[in-house]
Amino acid sequence: MAEKIGVYFDEASLGGALDLAALMDGVRAKWGATCPVVKSHPQLASDEGRAMIQADIDAGTVDGVCICGSSPRVDWDIYRFPGVLVERVNLREQCVLCYQDPKGQPVVPGATPELLQKMATDYVNMGVVKLQKATQPGGGEIEAVRRVLVVGGGFAGLTAALDVASLGYEVVLVEKKDHLGGAAAEMYKTIPLTPPYTQAQPTGVEKKIAAVQASENITVLLGAQLKSLAGAPGQYTATIAVDGAERTEEVGAVVLATGWTPLDASYLKPLGYGRLKNVVTAWEFEAMAKAGAIVRKSDGAKPQKVLFLLGFGEALAPFAEKERAEAEAAAKKAESKEESDAPKTNFVKQLTYKHLPFTSELTSLTALKQAGYVREFLPESIAMIVYEHMMVPGVNELYYKAAQNDPGIMMTKGIVREVRDGGDGDVVVVLEDTLLGAKVEIEADLVVVPTGMVPTTALEPVLNLKYRQGPAFPDLQLFSGYADSNYICFPYETRRTGIYAAGAVRQPMTLALTETDAAGAALKAVQCLESANRGMAVHPRSGDLSFPKFNLLRCTQCKRCTEECPFGALDEDEKGNPMPNTSRCRRCGTCMGACPERVISFDNYNIDQIGSMIKQVDVPDDIETGGPRFLILACENDAYPALDIAALQGKSWSPYVRIIPVRCLGSVNTIWIADAMSKGTDGCLLLGCKYGEDYQCHFVKGSELCNRRMANIGETLGKLGIETERVQQLQVAIDDYAIVPELIDKFVSDIMKLGPNPFKGY
Repeated sequence: MAEKIGVYFDEASLGGALDLAALMDGVRAKWGATCPVVKSHPQLASDEGRAMIQADIDAGTVDGVCICGSSPRVDWDIYRFPGVLVERVNLREQCVLCYQDPKGQPVVPGATPELLQKMATDYVNMGVVKLQKATQPGGGEIEAVRRVLVVGGGFAGLTAALDVASLGYEVVLVEKKDHLGGAAAEMYKTIPLTPPYTQAQPTGVEKKIAAVQASENITVLLGAQLKSLAGAPGQYTATIAVDGAERTEEVGAVVLATGWTPLDASYLKPLGYGRLKNVVTAWEFEAMAKAGAIVRKSDGAKPQKVLFLLGFGEALAPFAEKERAEAEAAAKKAESKEESDAPKTNFVKQLTYKHLPFTSELTSLTALKQAGYVREFLPESIAMIVYEHMMVPGVNELYYKAAQNDPGIMMTKGIVREVRDGGDGDVVVVLEDTLLGAKVEIEADLVVVPTGMVPTTALEPVLNLKYRQGPAFPDLQLFSGYADSNYICFPYETRRTGIYAAGAVRQPMTLALTETDAAGAALKAVQCLESANRGMAVHPRSGDLSFPKFNLLRCTQCKRCTEECPFGALDEDEKGNPMPNTSRCRRCGTCMGACPERVISFDNYNIDQIGSMIKQVDVPDDIETGGPRFLILACENDAYPALDIAALQGKSWSPYVRIIPVRCLGSVNTIWIADAMSKGTDGCLLLGCKYGEDYQCHFVKGSELCNRRMANIGETLGKLGIETERVQQLQVAIDDYAIVPELIDKFVSDIMKLGPNPFKGY
């Protein structure tokens, strides 16, 4: 806890808009001996300014530093003082630059508006009390095992293993088959990996296999299966079944690269598969090329016309609707009270059709590649591609154009209406909405239909986690089943800290992208080892030394913290008490927000701290003379930077607003809202990340959980006799900076229509 706080003002950040002398006198008068040093500097974010602060620290005059100037999102490297608590008070972006005079008067240097001075005073007081209520975090160090477990010996797993080993770490590579290479080893060629990107080429997987087998840092276990994974990042214990026995391996991090399996081809029956002998899947066609001969299944003859179908939407729609209905029924059954303790149903098994749209880009590129096989193996034959959507992003456009220029490859757009027997083993495909506009019938000797890529995680719990939350990853998007990496913000990072997904188990991808993906996952795994070793958060609060602490004497075993933690960081003992796993924790504070007894805290982020900051806001008893007051709890990941950017762009908002950054809206405890409203605050706005299927929450579920808790907040307000409209939650992305001020001003306007908070003056 900081007992001697130095308050330092950066004159360069404030541009003369504030009465600094009055602010400094106010700090001295209010805080006295708590703030023995109150200084200003013409340019605090400089070597000279830093030296001034360091001199006070070295003299023992201060043990906490409060920097009043620019946003904490800038100059953070300058204001690092090891072993000393530092707090940043944002007087530039979220005070001076955003100030909106109620009468429309401009701010003139040397003539500070009263409301602006009050804003600055509140923010400085909040900064001081925040330091008062914080202690230096630390103490979470563990002896991390410098070994990485790679599950899956395909292209992604081989790449990840080689990358980790090249950095000097040990690797245990587990492959369930009796050979390495995965799907890549079963492919004849792959789409172009190198310039000029016009010709298919060998996968190169054999070289990777040889390199892995030759590496002294890599232990390869073939015919092996991961039976269970227990522990936490830095100190996992993997139980592996191999050669009829079980062995354990101590590892520090895991790369999940178990790849994909082909879509259940029975779903392709409307496209003729299973009904007509000469309709094959793209994966079966790949096997033909790998074996060295492309022939018809019916008679072994070489086909003269090979048709590749990429249209499947309307033809398979009836199947999709049937499967969707079955999946929804299963979901409702699993969620029923009677089956609440039953294993969660994996709905992806019941709707594998959905994986075709997920893999549209890959099916497009595969059709182009395999049309090239026809030209290679059967130079006199014609390859025809019928597509509903042709997806060839980026450099692959060159590959598409090369196919267009090949006289033996014909392409057209069309929707498949019918696939029927044409006699003598031929297949007739009926198309509508073609480029020519007419209904067309095409006869082919061999028809190739797309293969959807179903991730292995959709079919079974690959890792068999020994977590309170279950053996598998939580479902992120119903029916997809891909390892639940944070697609928008943090690729590779699953919701189980220390476990990183790579390759087609994360999302469908080419071998070129898989190589990059595996490298990213490998680096994340290494970062995890080094961070856990020092007690630091891995992501997204990289370097954070804090972690949740529990006052179990007051714990009621309600289990809300263990159930709501998005990352499975908490287990439970036999009495139902939470058992924290520090290195699993992402430091979001969701558990703190969930706890009704407020027994969870962080050294530098806790219920009392934020509650005390709220109490530092000066709330006038009378709106007419002092104006209203509004509190904004802004997520530090999207909403807070959006506010900063808005101010830098010249946007402004009501001077009656006070903003407090929070780690995540999931960390917001209802007591903060109750404190603010009972103090007379007229309204409280929660600004957080977007949630739902296209979520942008850095902590995956934080904003969504906060939204669910709004019902509890409404109940609390009802007991206080306060309108529920006074507390609202809005979704804000970081690029919404242009509209955030409008959202704030609308909120202020709407609450003003309700009149003053009835608790004002008490």
